[in-house]
Amino acid sequence: MIKSITAFQLLHVKYFKLLVGIGSISLTACTHTIPTASKPPAQTPSPIVTPIPTVTISPVITPTPAVSPSPIGTKSAPASPIPTPFPIVTPTPKVSPSPIKTKSVPASPVPTASIIPPVAMPPTPNIPAQSGDYQVIDELKQPQFIAQSQQMFKFTNLPNTKVNFNPSDLLVVLASTRKYFISRVDKDPDLQREGILGTKGVTVTDVIKTLDFMMLSLQQDIKARRPIRLQDPKFLNTHFRTIAWQAFNPKITDEKRLRLTKYAVFTHPGSRTPTPEFNLGLYALKPGDDVDRVRLKYTKQDVLNNIYEPNGTEFGAAEPLAYLDRSGLESALMQGTVLIKFTDGKSAFFNVDRNNNIPYVKGLDPTEQKRYWYFKPVNAIKGYGQTIGSKISLKPGVTFAGDILNIGLGKIVVTESSVAGKPALRMGIIADTGGAFLPNLHQLDFLAGVFDSKEDFAAYTSKLPEYTKAYILVKK
Repeated sequence: MIKSITAFQLLHVKYFKLLVGIGSISLTACTHTIPTASKPPAQTPSPIVTPIPTVTISPVITPTPAVSPSPIGTKSAPASPIPTPFPIVTPTPKVSPSPIKTKSVPASPVPTASIIPPVAMPPTPNIPAQSGDYQVIDELKQPQFIAQSQQMFKFTNLPNTKVNFNPSDLLVVLASTRKYFISRVDKDPDLQREGILGTKGVTVTDVIKTLDFMMLSLQQDIKARRPIRLQDPKFLNTHFRTIAWQAFNPKITDEKRLRLTKYAVFTHPGSRTPTPEFNLGLYALKPGDDVDRVRLKYTKQDVLNNIYEPNGTEFGAAEPLAYLDRSGLESALMQGTVLIKFTDGKSAFFNVDRNNNIPYVKGLDPTEQKRYWYFKPVNAIKGYGQTIGSKISLKPGVTFAGDILNIGLGKIVVTESSVAGKPALRMGIIADTGGAFLPNLHQLDFLAGVFDSKEDFAAYTSKLPEYTKAYILVKK
């Protein structure tokens, strides 16, 4: 009886504790108070490219945010609104600029954001956070060297100079980059990498918010035919953290400016069938279970020996898209995109799709590289992306190629050079990469345009700086 009473008492106590535990549970909801953005001073508008691209709504990626430090040595600016996740722009091939009236239109405040259900993201790889040390990795995700983020990145303000860029072109690349984050979030693990800027409190969420805010601002200004606020340094310093980027090159330690190389899309003559002049194939992989066996087995030299042609050992395993001479082929492999002018008078863009997984060897002559890229036809210049259908659409003048793994996709960069003793600022986005940037914390590659010859390219790029100061913008 005593045991029976004790058991009952124990049961009574457990039930009482359960009730207390349930009573202690509470639910909380996060609310956001979004203040009205301050109005920037009126500016003289610049020509705007029309038409405005059509858009579709996509959700916000919200991995666990890290604490973002405030700029050092500057007054705290009023909080700025976070725009509603943003319509995605479908790029148009070409647009014609149309002049606008020089009447000043007051800038309207950025609208308040609505709360959007978050998209689940896989866990972020183990990267040192809030530490000065960062382990730089290469293309194969192997450690290469340690970089000190405290030496490379410092919070500052942009110079009080107008920032130059084509608004419509930048909007296209911003939207295409944003779309890639959404569509490939569960397929591309590199999108989760915060990289070295994670040590400064910059998260993937910050990148998404930056893209959304810039897209919204551009669309509002273009639609209202008013001065572009993202070209106003006061507006940028108010709404963005500005991080000065000093180059870090373990082999050359005394150069703090970033090296600014240039790349382009070149037009090359070619043929749809092999000829004595155009006899080197640009191939596409055929879909099927055997595709990786073919792709991973052969070097560039093997392909140049015509293994996919009628008398070759792998005839029929790859589809010929076009035929070029050796100069045209090496240019296509190096630049990633080529515009081929065929003998029938037609032309078409082709972009790299997948390679044979042989790393690019720095310092080795391009003709001796063993990496070979397979191509696919495209309707625009394409940049970073795992598949040809998901690759980011690029525009010259607003696109940089850089170290996607260690700096990160979608970072907004402002370069500063000197013209007649005064600072000249240019804005673009890291939306492309290449073998030369894995790893590389001291260089950016600027997409200059489409050129008929290397001479035309050289004449244009000779006016651009070889080294530049650089800033990374992150939405506050």
